[in-house]
Amino acid sequence: MIHQIPLDSNHFHSSFNKSYKPILTVQSGDSIQLKTLDIEWGYSSAETEERTIFTSRENEEKRAHPIIGPIAVAGAKPGMVLEVRINQLVPGWYGRNWAGGIPAWQNDKLDITDNERLQVDWKLDAARMTGSCRLGGQEFNVGLSPFLGLMGLAPKEAGTFPTKPPAYFGGNIDCKELVRGSSLFLPVSVEGALLSLGDGHALQGDGESSGTAIECPMDMVDITLTLHEDMQLSMPRAHTPAGWITFGFHEDLNEAAAVALAEMVSYMEQFYGISRTEATALSSVAVDLHVTQVVNDVKGVKGVHAILPHGVLR
Repeated sequence: MIHQIPLDSNHFHSSFNKSYKPILTVQSGDSIQLKTLDIEWGYSSAETEERTIFTSRENEEKRAHPIIGPIAVAGAKPGMVLEVRINQLVPGWYGRNWAGGIPAWQNDKLDITDNERLQVDWKLDAARMTGSCRLGGQEFNVGLSPFLGLMGLAPKEAGTFPTKPPAYFGGNIDCKELVRGSSLFLPVSVEGALLSLGDGHALQGDGESSGTAIECPMDMVDITLTLHEDMQLSMPRAHTPAGWITFGFHEDLNEAAAVALAEMVSYMEQFYGISRTEATALSSVAVDLHVTQVVNDVKGVKGVHAILPHGVLR
C-alpha cells in the first residue's frame, strides 16, 4: 500500500520523544510518499510561488530541523530492526547554504566567526540534477546528489531530545551516501518504531564543513518501510550504491571512528565467517573511513562512517 502525507503543520515537529502520537500507522512493506520543508521551515513548489511557512505542532522552545512524523509501523517491537528503503528523492527548485558569522569551531579555525554571515542561494534543476549559484561575480555549477540528512526512530529514554545530535536510533546522521536506492537499517527501541524524517540536502561534501549542505525542500520523498525480526543491531547500518556502511557518533572524532570501525568489523566477522582479528586485517585494505559530519553543536557530536565497497572483497 502507498500512503500520502500532505504538508501540514500538524505533521511537523523538531524533537524526538517516545510519547509523541503517530500521525500515521503503516504495515511492514508499505510505502509512503511525502514532501519535506527547507531548513527554515518553508516550502515553495515553483519560483513563481511564494514560500509558505509552517510551524511545529509540539511548540518546542527552540526549533531545529522540521521533521515529519512520527510514523508508526504496526507490529514493531524493541529488538527488531526497521529498514527505510529510499525509492525516490526529488529536490525542490531552490536551496541555500551558509558560512561564517556565528560561533562555531570551524569558523573560529578559519577566522570567519566575526565576518558577516554569508548566505548562498542555489537554483536547482531536478530534471537535469544540477544546481547553480553566483559567488564573487562568477557562476558555479554542481551536479546534485540528493539525500535526507535526518531519519530516526524514537529513543527508548523518557523525555524530549533535540534533532541534533545523531545517536543509536539514527537522527541527524547527515551521510551523503544515503541516496536513492539505499536502505537505512535502524534498531527499534519502542513499540511502533516511530519514524521521523526530513532535512533535505541537494548536495553535501563529507564533513558538511561550513555547517550546512545545500539545504532544500524535497518535492518527492518515496520510502518503503520493512520490519526485520531476524536482525539485531545496536547502531544504524546502511546498504547503499557505494557499499555497506556502518556509523559511529561521538564528541571525540577518534571515538566516532572507533565505533564505526568496530561495527564494520563485527559485520565482516558475521558475513564472512572469520575471526575479529582477520576481519580487522581485511578492513585495513578494503574499508574506507569517512568523516560524515563535524557540525552538530549539541554536545559537539561528530560522525564517522565506514564503507565496505561492493565487490572490493571477492
